[in-house]
Amino acid sequence: MIDPHVHLRDWNEREKETILHGMESGFLSGIDTFFDMPNTNPPLTNRDNILRRIEDGIKAEEALGKKGMDVHYHLYLGLTPERRQVEEMVDLYSTLFPRVIGLKLFASHSTGNMGIIDESEERNIFKILSDLDYKGVVAVHSEKTSYFTSSPFHSLSRPSVSEVESVRDMIEFATDAEFKGTLHIAHISTKGALTLVKEAKKEGKIKVTSGATPHHALFNMEKENTYLKMNPPLRDEEDRAFVFSSLLSGDIDWVESDHAPHTKEDKEKGKCGIPGFKGTLLLLDALRENGMSEDNLERIFNTNAAHTFGIDISPLPLPTNTKEREEIAGNRYPFDPYAL
Repeated sequence: MIDPHVHLRDWNEREKETILHGMESGFLSGIDTFFDMPNTNPPLTNRDNILRRIEDGIKAEEALGKKGMDVHYHLYLGLTPERRQVEEMVDLYSTLFPRVIGLKLFASHSTGNMGIIDESEERNIFKILSDLDYKGVVAVHSEKTSYFTSSPFHSLSRPSVSEVESVRDMIEFATDAEFKGTLHIAHISTKGALTLVKEAKKEGKIKVTSGATPHHALFNMEKENTYLKMNPPLRDEEDRAFVFSSLLSGDIDWVESDHAPHTKEDKEKGKCGIPGFKGTLLLLDALRENGMSEDNLERIFNTNAAHTFGIDISPLPLPTNTKEREEIAGNRYPFDPYAL
């Protein structure tokens, strides 16, 4: 399977996970291709860090290859509001694709503090990318901070409307800039945002895709606790059910785990993010149980992402007996949110 959205930590966060451990854990779960996000510590926003990360990814591939694990490491580059930085990221994408798989825009603050929350700066990034004739993928973490509240409940402090209005902005900014690439709405979690994406696809002015996580498809906000906490947060049952049904209908393009491990101690201090490989397997089982065909499962776990990103790979067959893999995935981390 392809996992188009992972946070493999390492470097200054080696206590949480290394690239090697993450890809080995994923492979044992049935995943062999990983797209790593740029909010590492330090972040993937300059050439030196990016080249170092690629080198580390290749070393991990080689080490696992000696164990008979054929894994594939790719990474996103992080965007900042500075034109020169965006130009450098586009140049690196052009030079290093497919090892560099796309660009990432954080439209709100999350782990890593890479948020670009000013609307004029967000709009300008799409203008710059259009000026540079960038035709790759820009994945966006879409939450609008002006809608955040001070609620003690995480799911209410970052309400559904924050995602809906951010997605509305992203579609508008990309459309107005005549953006030639693909706008990807990562970890989409609300009915309103999915409706906007569906409408944008129908209009056809820009290319737009969305991905859903296992936790947003399987759990609602009633399950929220210290360990089952992430950004965007769990939503109400109407949103959760709509995400799940949109996977079944094909209105969501692919499954992405948003695998983001922390230590147990960090989680108990309120850190957001959960290990996600077990969840991928649970969602695969749930979709099968609800009548999704093997062909359509192959699309949302493999081929849709491969086609959109323009890579030619032959991923592992989808697991058919997942129980043992689920147990292994849960045991690879200090806490298992899916067991709660």
